Amino acid sequence: MDYLELFLEYLQVELGLSENTQLSYLRDLRLFCKALRLEEKDLSKVERQQIVRYVTDLKMKGRAAATIARKLAALKAFYRFMVQEDYMSSDPAEAVEAGTKGTHLPKVLTEEEVEALLSAPDLATAEGLRDRALLEMLYATGMRVSEIVNLKVENVNLEMKYVLVFGKGSKERIVPLGSVAAGYLERYLKEARPTFFVKDEEDPQTVFLGLGGQGLTRQRVWELIGQYGRNAGILKHISPHMLRHSFATHLLDNGADLRSVQEMLGHADISTTQIYTHLTNKRLRAVYDKAHPRK
Repeated sequence: MDYLELFLEYLQVELGLSENTQLSYLRDLRLFCKALRLEEKDLSKVERQQIVRYVTDLKMKGRAAATIARKLAALKAFYRFMVQEDYMSSDPAEAVEAGTKGTHLPKVLTEEEVEALLSAPDLATAEGLRDRALLEMLYATGMRVSEIVNLKVENVNLEMKYVLVFGKGSKERIVPLGSVAAGYLERYLKEARPTFFVKDEEDPQTVFLGLGGQGLTRQRVWELIGQYGRNAGILKHISPHMLRHSFATHLLDNGADLRSVQEMLGHADISTTQIYTHLTNKRLRAVYDKAHPRK
């Protein structure tokens, strides 16, 4: 698997980084491979101690602190991506700076921000109804953007309220669908989706279609979410993955158990899911400090 090509797509589509930054990250990752005598396909097998040795070696060679920080930033971004996309179960770069920067926590929306985002599309238009169903689905299921753009009509069961999701490595999982999301999805499928068909063209069976009857792309979904976030007055930089993070965090906030959340997210290892407990614990601490008379 070409992890660097996938990472480049992530930098372009998900993060929207400049071309210079993208090339800088790729250059530093290839130099890392060269220093460790690794094939690029073996980046998924790297361990923390190898990264520590690499950074130590850079210091011994007298490299500038800014140069080392830049190279480490590229490694951290890459391995966050690898864990986020479930190509790896743990992040070997995360703990390298644990003493100074601490654990990287995913950014999430508040429940109020989610409500504002979901309410942003105009339901009087076919595109607005599609987008409301799309946003509701992302938040209701925690699906990755790659999973939702490839979702097929046959894998949606509105009667039983669940979707069959095909994740990394074609692993399938069943994710429950809330009544609100199911309601908007049903409206979209009946009222709006047929309007996207091109006459005499075959139905692609993809749930979410764009103009011309083709499935929405990952990049288009990313653009739509950013647009609706701005329309809703949300100042945070919103991405599809932020809705996935919010899905998991809000479930745990409201009493869901970690194993169930792991299964719904499709994480191979529960340690990946445990990052969300840090957010929940942080929130509990804030509530305690605000409410307890002897904090």
